[in-house]
Amino acid sequence: MSKVCQDRVVIVTGAARGIGREYALHLAREGARVVVNDIGTTRDGHGQDHSAAQSVVDEILAAGGVAIANSDNIADWNGAKNLIESTVAHFGALHGLVNNAGILRDRMMVNMEETEWDAVISVHLKGTFSPSHHAANYWRNLQKQTGEPASGRIINTTSSSGLFGNIGQTNYGAAKAGIAAMTVIAARELKRYGVTVNAICPHAQTRMTESLRERTPEEIEARHPRWISPVVVWLASQESDEVTGRVFEVGGGFLAALEGWHRGPEAAPMDDAAQIGPILKELSRTARRNADMKGNDLD
Repeated sequence: MSKVCQDRVVIVTGAARGIGREYALHLAREGARVVVNDIGTTRDGHGQDHSAAQSVVDEILAAGGVAIANSDNIADWNGAKNLIESTVAHFGALHGLVNNAGILRDRMMVNMEETEWDAVISVHLKGTFSPSHHAANYWRNLQKQTGEPASGRIINTTSSSGLFGNIGQTNYGAAKAGIAAMTVIAARELKRYGVTVNAICPHAQTRMTESLRERTPEEIEARHPRWISPVVVWLASQESDEVTGRVFEVGGGFLAALEGWHRGPEAAPMDDAAQIGPILKELSRTARRNADMKGNDLD
């Protein structure tokens, strides 16, 4: 039986634990040659432990798969560049990039420190853009050299905190909303090279989320990373070349394609601030309510 990602080279950032680890293991089972990228920080981004990535590699090798560890910092421009270049140097190719690395430093806006904002934005937003930029340049050059579509895949990670909003996570939510927008734009830009760009909005029980609130055993099972990894593996395969610019909500009992901003109720424009108030109130009243963390309309 053929494997979905046979011989495809795929990088997974933040792959030492949680859903990143599950992605790496599942990709390897489906024949991918996997680069396990992780610097091994704590949940809030402190410290380093490079053995964490190597332990996932050892697990893949023991199962007969192919993998190498990488400890480049994807939030650093040159670190991200080296991640892409060293992967191509080792395997001779790059087919997929799964941007999964992240940290949390939750705090209400009035209490948030500048360093807490900067760190989260750097790891999530810059840490998605930087490797994507360097991978995109590799695929663009490949397409120019061969004249054939590069068959590249970028799979980003957004969050319900960014798409729907979650109190206490202005830094994390802003970064994740930015990643969703980046996904849509990059999909349009890179289509000409045969590169697809999609994102997932995962609901998973990992060290990033396990302390946020108590969950029932049924909820924990529904949030197991095994419900999420098949989507990522398929999106990394050649079979997904018709799907791009999409955000998929996965895990926690969901498998859905999310729909972005659309124009709602309208009124004729006017240039009088004294008269526009009642119109804005009516537009606000008749527009669909913002969604809660489960995608349902807020009361």
